[in-house]
Amino acid sequence: MSGPHQITLRQIEAYRFECDFGPGLPRVTTDETPPLGGGTGPAPVDLLLASVASCMSSSFHFAMGKFHEAAGPIVTTAAATTGRDEHNHLRVQAIEIAIGFAEPAASIGHLDRILAQFEQFCTVGASVARGIPVHVTVTDGAGTIVKA
Repeated sequence: MSGPHQITLRQIEAYRFECDFGPGLPRVTTDETPPLGGGTGPAPVDLLLASVASCMSSSFHFAMGKFHEAAGPIVTTAAATTGRDEHNHLRVQAIEIAIGFAEPAASIGHLDRILAQFEQFCTVGASVARGIPVHVTVTDGAGTIVKA
């Protein structure tokens, strides 16, 4: 969990890169979306969303486990709002994370405490949120919003 993290990117052509995460891990080919790239792999913004969403989901699962609660399967979606900054550079302006868990909220005894603290456990989300607003919602198995 702690320690140095390192990946190596090798250019395949133009905006396509192979991401090598190290021994034993699958390599991923990234590519910018058209018109710059060919869209043959996830774009950098997609990887950012995957990183924040994965970390936030893991943090939610961790917080559930701290209180010996079981949420059932977790499904998370993430979306980025992009736009131009004052210098006309394209930037990620906000990230929306929606975490859904299978069990009804009423079956989770410490849900209020879990919801109050799980985002603090998310290394990537908390780091990204220093520069990009990250908004998180959580819904239970019945579709009830338990955190907005």
